[in-house]
Amino acid sequence: MTLDRAREIIAQQLEFGGGYNRNAVRLLLGEVHREHGQQAVDSLIRELDLEQAFGLKPGTDFSGVGL
Repeated sequence: MTLDRAREIIAQQLEFGGGYNRNAVRLLLGEVHREHGQQAVDSLIRELDLEQAFGLKPGTDFSGVGL
């Protein structure tokens, strides 16, 4: 998955909010981590303010989510 596509999907999840959407974002961040690394995950978290929206903090390892 490209970072641009991940950004699009996460933006859609932010519009809905809620627990299920938080889990969907965690799954996406896991895929981003496996393909692009922790730095890409942290960048998306900061850029899309996922800490405020879903409590997802930079530095969290999402690589095992969804396996």
